[in-house]
Amino acid sequence: MWVAEPAMMRRSGPVPIGRRCRRHPVPGAAGLKVAAWLKKIFGDHPIPQYEVNPRTTEILHHLSERNRVRDRDVCLVIEDLKQKASEYESEAKHLQDLLMESVNFSPANLSGAGSRYLNALVDSAVALETKDSSLASFIPAVNDLTSDLFRTKSKNEEIKLELAKLEKNLTATLVLEKCLREDLKKAELHLSTERAKVDHRLQNMDFLKAKSEEFRFGIRAAEEQLSTRGMDASLSHQSLVALSEKLAELKRQTIPLKKKLESYLDLMPNPSLAQVKVEEAKRELDTIEAELTKKVDMMEL
Repeated sequence: MWVAEPAMMRRSGPVPIGRRCRRHPVPGAAGLKVAAWLKKIFGDHPIPQYEVNPRTTEILHHLSERNRVRDRDVCLVIEDLKQKASEYESEAKHLQDLLMESVNFSPANLSGAGSRYLNALVDSAVALETKDSSLASFIPAVNDLTSDLFRTKSKNEEIKLELAKLEKNLTATLVLEKCLREDLKKAELHLSTERAKVDHRLQNMDFLKAKSEEFRFGIRAAEEQLSTRGMDASLSHQSLVALSEKLAELKRQTIPLKKKLESYLDLMPNPSLAQVKVEEAKRELDTIEAELTKKVDMMEL
């Protein structure tokens, strides 16, 4: 029998539909087993074509062996279940016969309420998974069910506590998120305000730079104009400021001299010597004041 190789077994690529594959001799008993297994699997349906070679035959033989083992196990399970069902039926028939012989009782003779009770008893035994409907079987099963119920209730309480804790944490998280959103809005508002201030300062800086350049050019032009007119460098603002500072320094230096002079006023003065010193000081002071006045007058011109 020749069939197409399945996709997982192909080596030389897909085989077009309707194209006959290259023929190979079937390798012994394994090939015969594979052919018989495929015929059993597909039954009356045609077997898909595949390339027959040692590799594909080995794979299909391995699959057939595993399928055979699985079928054998399934058959054993089915036989075991059939045997147990037969045993249960025999046991049920024996119990029914025993009831009829001992107390002349049969489930068919029960009233409607009795049938309902019996069915409820059977359903309870099935639900509790007991081996029979005796009280010795029901009590442990009910106790186990009660224990499971208490464990479930305890687990539910733990879950409720955990849920309450999670809800509390969720509430705190939501409050924190709200606060963070408000802080973010405030930060964005503050940032926009600061950005506006920075933009305004940049504009003022640009204006001040322009004014500074304008003043620098104006000062340079004035200096050039004064230089062309022959202005003395000693009459510049910087020189006058230096002279003013020098005058202030001289006045400061005269303060201790005046205090020292006051200490000599109580002594008997030498009129001629004192008159000379006073005249010298007056002349020096008049010279400085005249020089300063001259320079100030020249600046005003």
